[in-house]
Parts: sequence; structure tokens; C-alpha cells
Amino acid sequence: MRQSRVLGMFLASFVLLGGCAGEGTKQQTGMVIGGALGGLLGSEVGGGDGRTAAIIAGTLAGAAIGGAVGRSMDDTDRLKAGQTLETVRTGVSSTWKNPDTGVAYEMTPTRTVETSTGPCREYTMDAIIGGKKETVYGTACRQPDGTWRTQG
Repeated sequence: MRQSRVLGMFLASFVLLGGCAGEGTKQQTGMVIGGALGGLLGSEVGGGDGRTAAIIAGTLAGAAIGGAVGRSMDDTDRLKAGQTLETVRTGVSSTWKNPDTGVAYEMTPTRTVETSTGPCREYTMDAIIGGKKETVYGTACRQPDGTWRTQG
């Protein structure tokens, strides 16, 4: 469950970052974010030398996964995720398949909470990349400019 939450934070961060990055930049950004989150996840495993090895392995694995996700996501995917958070009722799924990348997504807002700064929404997202399904969980809050930012 913890690993899925960290992967969820990564995927949501990448989905919601937006931007006009080129193909190489998206992959590099994904690698950096994935490596950082992989190292964070690894730091919660074991102790001593085992913990150090877990941090290194987590960082390398996270960078590899992050690079792959970074290559697969584009502005259209980020736009559709933001639209889902903005307009889809709790418990209802939004699905799309990116015709350029072949990646399929299913995003479901699972809970909405009103805060003093605006709404926050918990969600699940299934992403099928290269035939492999990953389910991630996250929470995003609407910012004053209308964009959605993942909460850590």
C-alpha cells in the first residue's frame, strides 16, 4: 500500500506538472522525480547496510520507472487528468487512451474534501503501460490558478 501511494505521488506529480517539455525533458524529469521517490521508498526499508542498499536500489528502480512514465505521458494526458478532477463526480471513472502513445488510463475520484483554500480530491488511477497495469492512489488540491497539485 505504501509503495502504491509513493508511486501515486510520482504519477500524479508528473500528470499535474503540465508544461511544454520536449520528449527528452519529460523523460529526464520523470527519471529525477522517480529516482527521488524510489530513494524515499527505499529509505523506509530495513536498517544499516540493508537500508543503504534499499535506498540505492529504490533510486535506480524509481529512475527507470520514472523515465518510462515520463516518456509515455503528454500534455493531453495531464489535461484529461485535470479535467477528471475538476468535473467528474466522486465514484465515477473517466477513461481515455492516448492514441499517440497507446497508454490507457482510468481515473476515479474517490473522495472530495472542502478545505479553506478550496477542494481536495482523493483518486485512484490505473495506467496500462506496455501491457502492465499499475494502480496508484493520490490526493490533489485545486490551486488558485485552477490547476491541481498533488499533496505529499
